[in-house]
Amino acid sequence: MELLFPLLLVALLVPMFLGVRRQKREAEKVSSMQESLKIGDAVTTTSGLYGTVVDLDDETVDLEIAEDVVTTWLRQSIRDLRTVDESAAALEPDAESAADESATDSAEETPAPSETRLTKD
Repeated sequence: MELLFPLLLVALLVPMFLGVRRQKREAEKVSSMQESLKIGDAVTTTSGLYGTVVDLDDETVDLEIAEDVVTTWLRQSIRDLRTVDESAAALEPDAESAADESATDSAEETPAPSETRLTKD
């Protein structure tokens, strides 16, 4: 019974300590990524906006979010760098939508039934 309280404290404090260490490591990784930004990087902001870095400052980043549309963001609002594959996938239509379009096209080619009833009986 005497060891129950110290054992309980250790059991509660160890996971908390490990969680803080993991969170600190993640914050350092994000901070180093934000410091290493360069012009031409494809990024995602914390609000989910995709953009390309066109200008850098000590505190701000200018992102091109569409052709000839440039917005200014704080460096801290950059969540992650996107790879070329993610950028290309965002621009290409989904395979599912392409399959839906082909199914719609084939449905349009089939002849319509000769009689259509629109009334409720």
